[in-house]
Amino acid sequence: ARRWASSGFNILTRDHPKTLQLSSHCVIATSGFDADAKALQKHLKADHIVYKQNHGKEMGCVAAAQLLSQTLYHKRFFPYYTFNLLAGLDKEGKGAVFTYDAVGSYERTNYSCQGTGRALIESVLDNQLKLPSPLLVPKQESAYGGSEEDAIDLMKDAFASAAERDIYTGDAVQIVVINKDGTRTETMELKRD
Repeated sequence: ARRWASSGFNILTRDHPKTLQLSSHCVIATSGFDADAKALQKHLKADHIVYKQNHGKEMGCVAAAQLLSQTLYHKRFFPYYTFNLLAGLDKEGKGAVFTYDAVGSYERTNYSCQGTGRALIESVLDNQLKLPSPLLVPKQESAYGGSEEDAIDLMKDAFASAAERDIYTGDAVQIVVINKDGTRTETMELKRD
């Protein structure tokens, strides 16, 4: 996720993360109207705290995905103008990525992106990660067979190429890595001209 807040050609701040860690294995990234994004993230964080107090455990990634969908759908007549991506690990320890529109419609995918650089980044991800036809035998679970470091390098390359062509992508990217050990964040500087 990019790290700056801008309005048109004006950079308001260079340190404005677009992600929120909901639990030890679940993170949401939000693009769109910033006031709505912050209100939505505040609402989700509060719901997660209530869930944790009532059940004595953190909300799972799939449950958080459903909660986000219901929260967005509830506001469908005056929606949060946000486009969200929720990622984490499911109960089986497999990666889960959920992508949303502004009114709560969502789908679980192998990968996704949102924001101004979406068209540029998604084409790189499609080229590197897209599964072949589901009609192939034997069926493949995932198109990605590389290591965690290779995945991080792929994301860095995708954001670096997007930053070359899209001025709104920013000059730094925050990469959140979610694995069985928890969540960690890396920041990579992009082109600053």
